Amino acid sequence: MNKLDISVVVPLYNEAESLPELAAWVDRVMRENGFSYEMILIDDGSSDGSWEVVEGLKAQYPAIRGISFARNYGKSAALYCGFAAAEGEVVVTMDADLQDSPDEIPELRRMILEEGYDLVSGWKKRRHDPVGKRWPSKFFNWTARTVSGIKLHDFNCGLKAYRRKVVKAIEVYGEMHRFIPILARQAGFRRIGEKVVDHHARKYGCSKFGVERMVKGYLDLISVLFMSHFGRSPMYFFGSLGTLMFLVGGGTTVWIIAEKLWKQFHDLPLRAVTDQPLFYLAILAVILGVQLFLAGFLGELINRGSSERNKYLIDKTL
Repeated sequence: MNKLDISVVVPLYNEAESLPELAAWVDRVMRENGFSYEMILIDDGSSDGSWEVVEGLKAQYPAIRGISFARNYGKSAALYCGFAAAEGEVVVTMDADLQDSPDEIPELRRMILEEGYDLVSGWKKRRHDPVGKRWPSKFFNWTARTVSGIKLHDFNCGLKAYRRKVVKAIEVYGEMHRFIPILARQAGFRRIGEKVVDHHARKYGCSKFGVERMVKGYLDLISVLFMSHFGRSPMYFFGSLGTLMFLVGGGTTVWIIAEKLWKQFHDLPLRAVTDQPLFYLAILAVILGVQLFLAGFLGELINRGSSERNKYLIDKTL
């Protein structure tokens, strides 16, 4: 089997109207540039007949492969399965709503192969989205850029290109698709670039993402940063914090009791240890310290060992 130049991975959810145009556009770009390719369409539990459209397109374009989920799992799940199936030298991800341009693919591939990048992320510098979507996205990207140290303007752009070994090394789950550059750097791939890409107005349907994605995004940002620093050794975080609280609480308790005994020995005025609020705060610190230490210990035992995290019920494949 000849090695494929490009794998185009496209997660989709209720995008039946846009799929024929997208498939024709990708095929035209690939033929014009002489690329061998596969286009992996992952139907994330659509209810509008998207899978039937994929089946029809498969007959028209042999390069198309399809994966259909039995229910909606989310974009990260779709990307995870698409990455597992991809066989191309360069893997390109893009959304199915025609807002990402397949015309960007040749340059993205060139940046990977000729400029030596492991990952190139698209930057929708000029966006055709409502203000209510643009400004929260700007703030979110600023936060991710600041805390991660990766100088990208648009972490959440669906149009990205990867060296094949990158997608085989990272694990995308939950809502982590927004932080793939962070996951890639965590896995040791530090050559991360950026390209300004065209962003088109949505032609069919409406956005499938609601306001809740911002809340999920920040929670996942905290998760991915924690996992990048302490994922393999949670005891470093919980154990250190727990030990500190235990020492502070224990030391305070000893000091309170010693002070009482000293005053008692010298016949000085004193009050009962249990009448002092500081005593209860010290005991609380000791208890929390022990709990945090145990949390770190349990985290070491679990250590991301869940065998069910990336198991998805795939209904059909092409």
